[in-house]
Amino acid sequence: MGLKKIIQVLSVLVSVVVFSQKSAPKKVPVKKKEVTVKQSDALPVVNQSLPLLIPKKKNGNFGYINQKGKFIIQPEYHIAVFFYEDCNLLNSPNEKLRKFGTAEYATVEKDEISYRVDKKGNRVYRFKKEDLGKCVHKEYIQQLYQAYVLNGFYGIIEKATFRDPADYRQFQIYPQYEYLFILEGDDVSNPMIVASKNNMFGVIDVHNRIIIPFEYSDIKRNFSWKLGKMFDVSKDGKNYYYVDSNNDTY
Repeated sequence: MGLKKIIQVLSVLVSVVVFSQKSAPKKVPVKKKEVTVKQSDALPVVNQSLPLLIPKKKNGNFGYINQKGKFIIQPEYHIAVFFYEDCNLLNSPNEKLRKFGTAEYATVEKDEISYRVDKKGNRVYRFKKEDLGKCVHKEYIQQLYQAYVLNGFYGIIEKATFRDPADYRQFQIYPQYEYLFILEGDDVSNPMIVASKNNMFGVIDVHNRIIIPFEYSDIKRNFSWKLGKMFDVSKDGKNYYYVDSNNDTY
């Protein structure tokens, strides 16, 4: 092959390479994948036994805080209860509304109107009488223990085995408190008991161990333990707030 021919071939090859580079598609910048913030990211778990959202009163109204004390649902309600099932809605004649009866929602009240809200604070349902069904009867779980008064003091007995009050060994807790009230809960073998001693309230268990120290002027006898594993307490009898079984405040 002559020199002239070689130069022509090289010229063609160079042209092809240059054309290929010019014709190559430009690289499109890869967009970063958008990260959706999950609801659980806003609802940190500090205590596995507690609800992710806890009713909290501020400036006279209730909202919901997460376990770190941050308001997730702003305080604007006259009433706010734990996220829990509503059996009337669960059995609504309108099947589309039954989902609002699950524990994913909570009941609140504002201006004498009741709603169900989700965990972002959205009002997803307004209560109407015609939407409510009848609660399915659940078998009553018989309590193992009950309060017993002797000589003006309260103790605890196991109903099935107690026979003789003169035998101190038959008492689960010998009468020594000014007042006792067994809170409703899921574990009847180890209930929480609101007790009064020296005119102050605390919480004990059936082994007479102190769960919440006797430093409160009142502890409500409501469903806060059953629904939220928390106690509704007050040091002045006016302002109430929740504490857990470690006496941590929320």
